[in-house]
Amino acid sequence: MDSANRSPIQLTASAAEVVKQLLQGNTEAPYLRVGVKGGGCSGVAYMLGFDALMEDDDLFDISGIPVIMKKAHGMYLMGMEIDYQQGSDAAGFVFRQPAS
Repeated sequence: MDSANRSPIQLTASAAEVVKQLLQGNTEAPYLRVGVKGGGCSGVAYMLGFDALMEDDDLFDISGIPVIMKKAHGMYLMGMEIDYQQGSDAAGFVFRQPAS
């Protein structure tokens, strides 16, 4: 666990606001977990959820939110931006790689 590291991800203001609302009062899973799963032909799928801190996690403070991820996932998430979008037919978190 190392909160001194620069976070590989960023949260937009709208994503941070929604996460803070969802984390309120959550004592069993007080961290936002960001990760990846899969691989192979279809690439990786991004994961987002709430969890407890584990021994092999890196810990970051992003916009006042405690964010955890497995050390090995950092290379797949480097530079990723997480946004929360709400439309007339759907709402949810979106992972995107900002243009350089």
